[in-house]
Amino acid sequence: MGSGKTTLGKKLATKLELPFIDTDEEIVKQIGMSITEYFSQHGEDAFRTLEREQLRKFAENAAVISTGGGAPCFFDNMEWIKANGYAVYLQMSPKALFDRLSQSKLHKRPILIGKSPEELRLFIEEKLIEREPYYTQAHLTIDQLNTSVETLADLINQYNR
Repeated sequence: MGSGKTTLGKKLATKLELPFIDTDEEIVKQIGMSITEYFSQHGEDAFRTLEREQLRKFAENAAVISTGGGAPCFFDNMEWIKANGYAVYLQMSPKALFDRLSQSKLHKRPILIGKSPEELRLFIEEKLIEREPYYTQAHLTIDQLNTSVETLADLINQYNR
């Protein structure tokens, strides 16, 4: 949620010469509507099930995969990610996330729609507290604001040796 998974993921995929897959984009292609629309029509549980299916769909080939921020926190997704790939947590402070999300298109993020700045700040803090136990299970935690694509690629290549 705003940590730069897609942006960094695309750069990393280029550096590693791998395809890049964004599970949210793949879900939109599959369902033929925005995630916001799907959330409002079918609910979060249905979305999380689709998200899980997308994650598993791309397991057979090497790729850089960007998941939605909540994906590691549902079902056995984080365990599955770790068993089938290399999980990286792009860590950011609540303030940095707030600053970034405040400037983004909030209407494209179903769980952020209609939140005031103070509600957004509290939401980010609560979500990080809730999700941190899952995120910190990743193979690697990096400071998103201070780690280059080159450094991340080197760390991943070391893991793959």
